Amino acid sequence: MANKLDNTKRRAARVRRSVKAVANGRPRLSVHRSAQNIYAQVIDDLGGLTLASASTLDKDLRGSLKKGSDVAAAAAVGKLVAERAVKAGVKTVIFDRGAYLYHGRVKALAEAAREGGLDF
Repeated sequence: MANKLDNTKRRAARVRRSVKAVANGRPRLSVHRSAQNIYAQVIDDLGGLTLASASTLDKDLRGSLKKGSDVAAAAAVGKLVAERAVKAGVKTVIFDRGAYLYHGRVKALAEAAREGGLDF
């Protein structure tokens, strides 16, 4: 099991390294998904600050979602994090998918964030 975890961490570090290399000072939209929930943060790497965040555990979303581990929940989180980021003054970000494929819940979150006003 440790070998699989090491591979996942290595893949996430490789993606993050390439994302930071082309960021040009833009904040990154980082995604983490678990078996039951999905989380998103807009992070300013230069200042080391989280500018906006959202997850399926937020009080705004928890009551309206049937479950936190489906594509609809990911889309709701993407829309919410985009609204919060735009409110914080962030329009352009770079997408950090971590160790996850751009498919399913991760893709739904990204597309909803684009519809919510983020440009990446």
